[in-house]
Amino acid sequence: MSFLRTVLNDSLIIHPPGFYIIGFETFPFISVYFIFLAFVYVVTVLFNSFLIYIIAFNRCLHTPKFLAVINLAVIDVILNTSTIPSMIKTFLLEDNFVPFNLCLLQMFVYYTALPLESYALAILAYDRLITICFPLRHNSFNTLRSMTCVVSLSWVYVLSLNTYATGIMTRLSFCNSVKVFSYFCDYAPVFRLACNDYTLQWSVASTASMVNLMGPFTCILLSYFSILVTVFRMKSVSSGIKALTTCIEHLILVAVFYIPIFSIFLVGLYVGSINPDQRVLSLSLASCLPPCINPIVYSLKTKEIKTRALALVRKNKIGT
Repeated sequence: MSFLRTVLNDSLIIHPPGFYIIGFETFPFISVYFIFLAFVYVVTVLFNSFLIYIIAFNRCLHTPKFLAVINLAVIDVILNTSTIPSMIKTFLLEDNFVPFNLCLLQMFVYYTALPLESYALAILAYDRLITICFPLRHNSFNTLRSMTCVVSLSWVYVLSLNTYATGIMTRLSFCNSVKVFSYFCDYAPVFRLACNDYTLQWSVASTASMVNLMGPFTCILLSYFSILVTVFRMKSVSSGIKALTTCIEHLILVAVFYIPIFSIFLVGLYVGSINPDQRVLSLSLASCLPPCINPIVYSLKTKEIKTRALALVRKNKIGT
C-alpha cells in the first residue's frame, strides 16, 4: 500500500490511499441487518420525497411550520444517504475499502446532517412555542422570511464548523493501522488511528458534539416548559389540550432522535465496557431509524399533510 507524503510546518504528514471499514466483520446474521437497512433507506427516500412533494406543490402549506418540516425531510434524506448506500455496497461487493478523500467527504456529509437534524428539531420546537405562547403575534413573529433566516443560519453555522473540523483531519499522519472500527468513516475512530498528536481533533469533536446536541435539546426543553406554563394558564381546559395535541408529532420525533443517542452515552458512561459490535449496531440504528420514522409520523399525525396526501391518492385513482 503506497502512502501519500506531504510536508506541513516542517513535519512529514502521511496520508494512506484509504481506510478499511471493519465495524460489522464479526457481526452474526449481518445479511439480515443489511436487508433491513436497504428497506429503511427506501422508506426514507420515498416518504421524505413524498412529504417534500406534498408541501412544495400545495400553496396553502407554504407556511413557516412546513418550511421547517421540509428542512427536516431534506436533512433526513442526506443523513441516511451518507451511510446506508456505502454499507450496502460493502456487503454486496464485499469491498470495505474507502479512498482517503471519499472518507473525508462521507465524514463531512454525515457530521453536517446529524447536527442539522438536531437543530431542525429545535426549530420545530420554536415554531410550536411561537404558535402556542404568542398566538396574537404569531404572524408577525414567525414569518416565512424569519423561518428562512433561522433555517439558513443553522446550515451556515454547521457547514462552517464542519468544514473546519474535516479540514483539520488532513493534518493527521496515518502511518500504522488503517482499519476503522465503525460502520462508516467515523470522525473519532479515524483520528484515533493517527500516529501524531490528535488533541485538536479530539477537542473539536467533543465540543461540537456537546454544543450541537445539548444546545438544541436545551432549547427544546425550554420551549416545552414555556408551552406548559402557557397551557396551565389557559382558562379553558379543552383549549389547553388542543394546543398540546399539536405538539404530539414533534415530541415523537424528539424522542426517536434523542433517546437512543442519550441511552448509548449513558450506558457507556455507567456500564463501562460495551461489546464493540453492539455499540456499532446501536449507533447505526440510532442514526438510521429517525430519518425513516420522521416522515411517517408527520404524514400520519399532521392533519394538513394527511388530508393533502389522501386527496392526491384519490386524484390518482380517478385518473387511472
